[in-house]
Amino acid sequence: MFARDPDAALIRRIAEGDEAAANLFVTRKLHRVLALAHRVCGDASEAEDIAQDVFIRVWKYAGSWKKDDAKVDTWLHRIVLNVCHDRLSTSHRRYEVGGMELDAQADPGPTPEDVLLGQSTRDRVWRALQALPARQREALVLSYYQDLSNADAASAMQISVDAVESLLARARRTLKERLLDGAG
Repeated sequence: MFARDPDAALIRRIAEGDEAAANLFVTRKLHRVLALAHRVCGDASEAEDIAQDVFIRVWKYAGSWKKDDAKVDTWLHRIVLNVCHDRLSTSHRRYEVGGMELDAQADPGPTPEDVLLGQSTRDRVWRALQALPARQREALVLSYYQDLSNADAASAMQISVDAVESLLARARRTLKERLLDGAG
C-alpha cells in the first residue's frame, strides 16, 4: 500500500540497529518533530524533551513499523502525539493563554509565518491556536503545519477521516471567531 514511502528503507535499517540510519533519520525529521511537539504542547523546551523521547522510541520500536499500516511519517507523527499526550497527562500542565508567555518559534530561523505575519498577528494566532481543545489543535497542526493529508492525519490521530474533518471544521470556526473578535 505504501510501497513508495521514501523512508521505508531507512526505518528498516534502523530496525536492524544501523546507527548511521538512525542519525540520518534524526537529521531528516528533527525539525518536523520539534515543530509538531511545540505546537501541540506550547513550550519549546518541552518540545526538545519530547523530540528526544520520540527518537528513542523510533530506535526502540522501528521493527514494529509495518509498511501496510501507515507511511513512516504518519507512524512518526503518531509517536509524537503519543509522547505529547503522555507528557501533558503526567505533568497535568494546562496552558493558560492569559499571562503566559509563549515562545512561538521552535526553530531559531525564520519560518514562512514570520515572513507573512507581523509579530502582533502571529502572537494572536499562536494564542488562539493554544486555546483550542487538544484534539482540534492536533488536527489543525497535522493538516496545516505538518502538511499531512486528512487520511494521514486521521491515521496519526487514530480516528476516522470524517472525525478529522469535523475537528478541522470546528477548529477553523473557533479560530475565526477568536481572531475576528480580537480574543486571540
